[in-house]
Amino acid sequence: MALFWKRKNKERFVTLGLNEPAAKRTEEQSRPAPVQSPAPTQSTARLEQPAALSQPNTAPVVTNMPALEPAPTGAAPTPPPTRETQAITDTARSIEPVSQSAAQSVDTPASEPLKLATPPPVKAVPSRSPFSTSILGLDKSIEELQAEQAALEQALAARFRRAVAATRESLSDRIDTVFQNRKQIDAELLDELEEALIAADIGVPTTLHILDTVRRGIARQQINDIAALKTAIKTELLSILKASEQKGVASETSVPENVAPYVMMIVGVNGVGKTTTIGKLAQRIKAEGNDVLICAADTFRAAASDQLAIWAERTGVPLIQQKQGTDPAAVLFDSLKAAKARNSDVLIVDTAGRLHNKSNLMAELEKMKRVANREVEGAPHETLLVVDAVTGQNGLEQARQFLKVAGVTGIVLTKLDGTAKGGIAVAIAKELNLPIRYAGIGEKVDDLVVFDPEQYVNSLFD
Repeated sequence: MALFWKRKNKERFVTLGLNEPAAKRTEEQSRPAPVQSPAPTQSTARLEQPAALSQPNTAPVVTNMPALEPAPTGAAPTPPPTRETQAITDTARSIEPVSQSAAQSVDTPASEPLKLATPPPVKAVPSRSPFSTSILGLDKSIEELQAEQAALEQALAARFRRAVAATRESLSDRIDTVFQNRKQIDAELLDELEEALIAADIGVPTTLHILDTVRRGIARQQINDIAALKTAIKTELLSILKASEQKGVASETSVPENVAPYVMMIVGVNGVGKTTTIGKLAQRIKAEGNDVLICAADTFRAAASDQLAIWAERTGVPLIQQKQGTDPAAVLFDSLKAAKARNSDVLIVDTAGRLHNKSNLMAELEKMKRVANREVEGAPHETLLVVDAVTGQNGLEQARQFLKVAGVTGIVLTKLDGTAKGGIAVAIAKELNLPIRYAGIGEKVDDLVVFDPEQYVNSLFD
């Protein structure tokens, strides 16, 4: 599955060659290791304990000893030369000299050569990681990774389709009803189609733009049935959503990697899911190997830091916070210093849930942006406005006001799974030219996904 956070280049990841097909790995592992001949020694030399064996945790060195061969028939066995042997046990890590008399006490037939005990094979210890597989896929072949990626993408598409089911029923079913028992497209049908689009919260300006495209298609006799009409609407919605990516920040990869930390400032009014979005962002970005830090700069509301602390503990992400009433710009300054000291990749900044008519809170937001830009080049690199999809056109008005003061670069659309007004995404893209960066499609920590315009449009009609 595609990465959630794509700022790191592939060159930064170490390639161990473990993603090769299993057959190739087995062939390489089956090759015998080169054998080094031992250094020639005199048989009469006294066996000395190597100096390296006196160190702890050092593997014992075994010197090749001559085997006791049986004597010719009718003669007594030839006694071994006078020497000291070495007793090797399974538990000892060192070699202790043993006298010849002690060696002769071992119950070994004289006709058989001495044999050293072979240590039992070490069993592989199963992984205790909470993940069933390596997050880097180092234990899988390319074919297995590709199959897993396809399965995950299909699962994500199915979840997204379920999330926009209410919007699809409101829009697609209404279009089906408009065409029901109709043999031709007339002015009455277009009026009903207009009502269906507005009911899905696509917005009046966007609806009129779509209807103009439909009328041109009818005049050219390109639209004469329901299938052609749906295709024309899908094409227009997709072009609107993709055109919005030309402004704002459509991807974190637009900022060079040498600029760190990547500062994301989250704004929005109270109750839209801002704190939950921060927790989900931190978890998803951290899960891909990035160092993340959260700044609790909402010192205006008493419970804001406490709620954020719960998410920080749940996701295992450090949180920088101070007592209520502290200057938010000071909290941000401390967080930027901490992020630099930790070499953090991402700093997510929570801000006060302010209304667009609170001039003092808006001025405070401008001060925070100045502090961030002074400490890190180009910061904040993204200013994401969290919009509740349930609010519909009211959320669009919030976006207009924040765009004037906060310099919003993108939208996070939350609660997309709980409303029939998911068309607000198209209205925002059309009227504000802002890309939809992320979408909340559930309550779980992984239910925050990168917004895919093509997947969104296909889910509305398929």
